[in-house]
Amino acid sequence: MTAEATAYVDWEFAKATGRRLVTGGPRIAAEEAREVVAAVAAAAVAARGPVADTSRLHTPDGAPDAVVVDRTRWIETNADSMKALIEPVFTAVLAKRPSMPAGMSAVGGKVTGAEAGALLAYLSSRVLGQYDIAPQGTPSLLLVAPNIVHVQRELDVDAADFRAWVCMHEETHRVQFTAVPWLRDHLVSRTRDIAVDLTPDPSQLVGRARQIVERLPEVLGEGGAGIADLVTTPEQREQLAEITAVMSLLEGHADVVMDEVGPAVIPSVATIRSRFNARRKGSGAPDRLLRRLLGLEAKMRQYRDGAVFVRGVVDAVGWDGFNAVWTSPETLPRATEITAPAAWVARVHG
Repeated sequence: MTAEATAYVDWEFAKATGRRLVTGGPRIAAEEAREVVAAVAAAAVAARGPVADTSRLHTPDGAPDAVVVDRTRWIETNADSMKALIEPVFTAVLAKRPSMPAGMSAVGGKVTGAEAGALLAYLSSRVLGQYDIAPQGTPSLLLVAPNIVHVQRELDVDAADFRAWVCMHEETHRVQFTAVPWLRDHLVSRTRDIAVDLTPDPSQLVGRARQIVERLPEVLGEGGAGIADLVTTPEQREQLAEITAVMSLLEGHADVVMDEVGPAVIPSVATIRSRFNARRKGSGAPDRLLRRLLGLEAKMRQYRDGAVFVRGVVDAVGWDGFNAVWTSPETLPRATEITAPAAWVARVHG
């Protein structure tokens, strides 16, 4: 990896910025905090059986346990993963394009590092859990304890049931990537390929910025486009739609499994789902705008579209028939199929 590639983003500065900007979690006594961490870790272990039984997928023996983290640890882990994912993209771009202008590396790296750190600080208070695919390291399931406590209190739902419900979703992500060995490398390589294609030449940056400013009203309006829609070609949007379909599958599958586990394991699951969905819709206007700019509104659509796809396929061919989706990259849903499960069933099952 070239020094120029590394200099595009100062990742240590990103971590420092994230640590400086991160907000504190809910007020909680030290002893109670330790109890919460232990309870979340226990809920993660307890989720394995119900998730395996419901999904018909099984994590191999020896897969790492979930890690319960605070917001700062989440920022640092994600900065490392972003670096591992993105820096090969910069290397590939620089191999085909002119070198970075003199003097750009130090200043540019700090600026982009600060931006990355600010974004991670914002997200660190909103993420309940995440399967970190760690492109050049060891994947792990992260559960963000202060956020789980915060949302549980905000929803006013049973704490043990909510911990279990969150862990069902995140354990489903863990089983997706551990039971389907090719999925991690496929997702990393596809993401890098698309990122290389989307990264502009330095000479294009001014034009891209002007294009965003001119079309910003399309983003600010209700139901408007995302930033990516403003600066991509139809061909690039097609590539993005294909990888978005895969992400929708993963999120929708986890949402369906966490609910299918049902009241036998989580007595108040219906109440939690109802209040959680209302919370997703109920953020204030400034927060909704920021989410739209960051592409997080599209993330919400992934949950919805993916869940509709999974339920449609399961209704048609059962869970074992649905699990044909994990056979190979060719059996993943296409962009046109994620909202038309019958089309996927016809293509894969005939």
